[in-house]
Amino acid sequence: MHTADWQIGRVFAQFETDDAAALFEARFAAVERLASIAADRGVDAVLVAGDVFDAQTVAEKTIRRLFNAMQGFTGTWVLIPGNHDAALAESVWNRAHRLGAIPDNVIVCLEPRPFVVAGKFTLLPAPLTQRHTYADLTEWFATHVPSDDLPRVGLAHGSVQGILPADVDSTNPIAAGRAQSAGLAYLGLGDWHGTKQVDSKTWYAGTPESDRFKANESGQALLVAIESTSLEPIVTAVPTGKFNWRQLEQHMAVDSDVDEVVQALDGVSGNDVLHLRLSGTCNLAGHRKLTAALGAARAKARAILWNAEALRLEPTEEDIQTLRADGFVGEALQELREQQASAEPELARDALLALARILDDQAPAKGACA
Repeated sequence: MHTADWQIGRVFAQFETDDAAALFEARFAAVERLASIAADRGVDAVLVAGDVFDAQTVAEKTIRRLFNAMQGFTGTWVLIPGNHDAALAESVWNRAHRLGAIPDNVIVCLEPRPFVVAGKFTLLPAPLTQRHTYADLTEWFATHVPSDDLPRVGLAHGSVQGILPADVDSTNPIAAGRAQSAGLAYLGLGDWHGTKQVDSKTWYAGTPESDRFKANESGQALLVAIESTSLEPIVTAVPTGKFNWRQLEQHMAVDSDVDEVVQALDGVSGNDVLHLRLSGTCNLAGHRKLTAALGAARAKARAILWNAEALRLEPTEEDIQTLRADGFVGEALQELREQQASAEPELARDALLALARILDDQAPAKGACA
């Protein structure tokens, strides 16, 4: 089994406290599922291609909990450091060793040297010994002279050149075609958080529990069957994640746009992590509908991020009449409405909403307008 980017100990500070705690815990549960799948499928080994931990400074309790979560599979685990948990002179791996937390069936590769795993294949690891490198640490795969006839499997963490987007293609480079040039039966990679096939023998496994709002097939692990070095490996993706991270962007212009967002919020489930980004314009009646739907959805979904910074409130004449906003109050509403195009649009919008709520609370027809 090939997996990567567990990011154990990641703190989800952008979410509310209870949601952040649930997402933190989900990463341990994902490792438990990996162990269960590995045991059920009878794999020879589980290979983890870096970023096991999210940071060097994770708590001692987090280190111990991680290795406890792996106990469901008693076969061989092979872990390499990635850029988040690089094998520095003093690292999370040193701490784990000092704690005596690493079980006997877990191999942590801190040096680039080959070794035979489970008597089935020779592993060539390329552990990161610093967060960022500009040399290809997999070069030695091609120069290593094998001393046995076993299939050779590479394990690395970084960016295959010319494959990933430019913003993740500058550090920790891996040459395209490395599996072929080094005669590997399979090259398992980490760093890209989604499942991605690079070539017939090279794959990114992705993180086993989604952690970003990207449609990149995350929340999976790969089962890899190798019959011989000359044949392509048989790679099967297996779902491992619990939470569904989804992003919805909606430009508001007409009432039907409000209804579309309300419908999306009504459809959320307990495993959804939703990022909703709104822009455009909306009247006060529409905003009431959105606010009510958001409140109900937050009670159902695992987590919701709401971004309406680019949403401008445009009260209609009907809104103003409903609020009975005439005279000075009506003038204040109009001024706040215009100030949304100023240097501080959020402040003006919030003030407009606050005034509208006050008037709404005082209006006799409040129940009919909600």
